[in-house]
Amino acid sequence: MITLVHLQVLSAGLFCIGLYGVLARRSAVLILLAIELMLNAVNVNLVGLAAFVDNGQFMGQIIAIFVITVAAAEVGLALAIILRLYRNRGSVNVDQLNMMKW
Repeated sequence: MITLVHLQVLSAGLFCIGLYGVLARRSAVLILLAIELMLNAVNVNLVGLAAFVDNGQFMGQIIAIFVITVAAAEVGLALAIILRLYRNRGSVNVDQLNMMKW
């Protein structure tokens, strides 16, 4: 039987993998995927907490749907920015991106 602790351990593991991906990767696309993994970890935690604590109400699921909506908008905008950077610079390596410098 799955308990709340199992879901929280799964969520914490996914979040840690995503955090490692954000801190260790240099490619903007991989960093974006790691951020999405972190958001999905939060969704697992929200839905699991709502299923075990908030019986009969769907507040965790509703908040998770809003998080998914924001994540989809973030992916669309971030991929557009990354594609534009690749066309201008020829690389999506975040160490080489210094467009704010003159």
